[in-house]
Amino acid sequence: MWQSNHNLASLIGSRICHDLISPIGAICNGIELLSLEGRPQSPELALISESVGNANARIRFLRVAFGMAGPEQMMGKSEITTILSDIGAGARVSFDWTPTREQPRARVQEVFLALQCFESAMPQGGTVTVTETSDDRWEISGPAEVHRPDPALWHALSDPARPADVQPAQVQFALLPALLTDRGRRVTVEVRAREIVLRF
Repeated sequence: MWQSNHNLASLIGSRICHDLISPIGAICNGIELLSLEGRPQSPELALISESVGNANARIRFLRVAFGMAGPEQMMGKSEITTILSDIGAGARVSFDWTPTREQPRARVQEVFLALQCFESAMPQGGTVTVTETSDDRWEISGPAEVHRPDPALWHALSDPARPADVQPAQVQFALLPALLTDRGRRVTVEVRAREIVLRF
């Protein structure tokens, strides 16, 4: 039997990330060995090292956002904040993860998809804050612009029955509400003067 579209997408995402993480890790190890030889680091090697580090961080993020999340898989705060810190290093958007307890990977997946929505709507950069409310819901806020990349995408988050057309770079706007619908929850989108707040 064919799986649902978003489950199939998660399988594909997991496979791609799995196949890429090993060669990128090998390059990281090779650069580290070169540095241990005591040679002065050339600008070229520094650029390669920085680029590989960024790629490694992004793949670890995408593996959580788009990969399969088993019902019993958990992620600790240290693992989550390390991923977010690494992808935010030197970038215009940073992330403030405030929950302290261990989280099911499936719930972290939801947040990571939401963070990608914010990234696409913050041309001036800023900090996206993730909090866990007393009723066990997520609240994610940041200085995003609702007209970026398209207002219809933000509206579709809270109304899965009226999906918007998405481009490859916007797939998170389609996958997040689909996952939440399967899990019996919905996104609410609050647009403020200089901020967007998602709750789910």
